[in-house]
Amino acid sequence: MSPDLADGLSVRCQDSEGNAMVIVAGQLFVDPAQRERYLADCVGVVRQARSAPGCLDFAITADLVDPGRINVFERWASQEAVTTFRGSGPSEEQSTAMLAASVAEYDIAEVRSLT
Repeated sequence: MSPDLADGLSVRCQDSEGNAMVIVAGQLFVDPAQRERYLADCVGVVRQARSAPGCLDFAITADLVDPGRINVFERWASQEAVTTFRGSGPSEEQSTAMLAASVAEYDIAEVRSLT
């Protein structure tokens, strides 16, 4: 399963065992005054995730419009890779800083290039 696509190419997103690619996407909401600190505390997690087996992409970023919103985007080769990395989830400090969250996992069957 390759994350790279040629122009106009459609790619099935399953490995040899039939495991689908997984996307984790959504938003976290924090006090706007604490957002930069929250993001700074996530740098190590992003580095760790990007080097984890099966991680194809991982980003935790500030929203350009809402000062209290943080966008989450992860792309994994399989559910097993997500589960292995995720472990127990966010730290207690991160969970406490979140005012709300809306994050979901999506099993992906096919990817088409838009460029």
